[in-house]
Amino acid sequence: MVALTVNPPRTRRPSARNDGNFGLGKRSRLLDAGGYVTLIFAVLVMSVPLIWMVFASFKQPNELYSVPLQWLPESFDGANYAHVAQTLPIGRLFLNSVMLTVVGAGLKVILGLTCAYALVFIEFPYKKIMFTIVLFTLLVPQQITIIPNYTLVSQLGWLNTYQGILVPGLASAFGTFLFRQHFLSLPGSVLEAASLDGAGHWRRLWAFVVPMSYPTISAVLLVSLVAEWNDYLWPFLVIDNAEMMTLPLGLTLLQNVDGMNNWGVLMAATVLVTLPMLVVFLVLQRRLVAGLTAGAVTG
Repeated sequence: MVALTVNPPRTRRPSARNDGNFGLGKRSRLLDAGGYVTLIFAVLVMSVPLIWMVFASFKQPNELYSVPLQWLPESFDGANYAHVAQTLPIGRLFLNSVMLTVVGAGLKVILGLTCAYALVFIEFPYKKIMFTIVLFTLLVPQQITIIPNYTLVSQLGWLNTYQGILVPGLASAFGTFLFRQHFLSLPGSVLEAASLDGAGHWRRLWAFVVPMSYPTISAVLLVSLVAEWNDYLWPFLVIDNAEMMTLPLGLTLLQNVDGMNNWGVLMAATVLVTLPMLVVFLVLQRRLVAGLTAGAVTG
């Protein structure tokens, strides 16, 4: 007998060929690199002035005008900050800013929550028209409403009062819109079960809707805090009493006292105005993006 041996078939290695994926991958990497470069450039454009402001707050006038440019101060002695504390009632200005910011931002969040809840979960005539009016207010610049608001506040006798600063800006169309979009994405079964258990609208809002909306509340709260803290034009118009001014208005007082030559002192005061909001942003930044994107897919 003759033994037959069968050789196994040879497997051919796939030939390397360019099917177009290599070019797409290379293009994708180039786009990613371009995006990172753009991001780095944007961060530098935004951060360099802040870094310069902090360094300038420790410099003396001769260092600020030195040529070539001197980034680091010769000494971090804090004399400019001491001058700010001696010239301005910094404690009173800080308390005024904190009080107006906390109360104003808190009322904006509460009014935005209640208004958005009504637009989503309560049936009433012309609801869509009301929401359209809320959206249209986002298109109106703040400067247009200054004259009628000032006339109304003056007739009410609210000049040089805290309510004169707070009340005209309490309505927040941005917060109402953001809360409404988020509420549309909430599970309706939870609220239906709460309604069957006898919960009214007020209990449903605070016991069920609010706990499910913490990221959005944090986002609206952060935006409102920054807007209230940095508000300058409206308080400048209705307040001329130094005891009721806020920190941004304190910069104007400092400028009137020291003029425009002592930039180190002005930079020190600006750092004091900016620092609290940076701390608040660092605390709430993790919830900001989640809150701004919540309900973005729901129409």
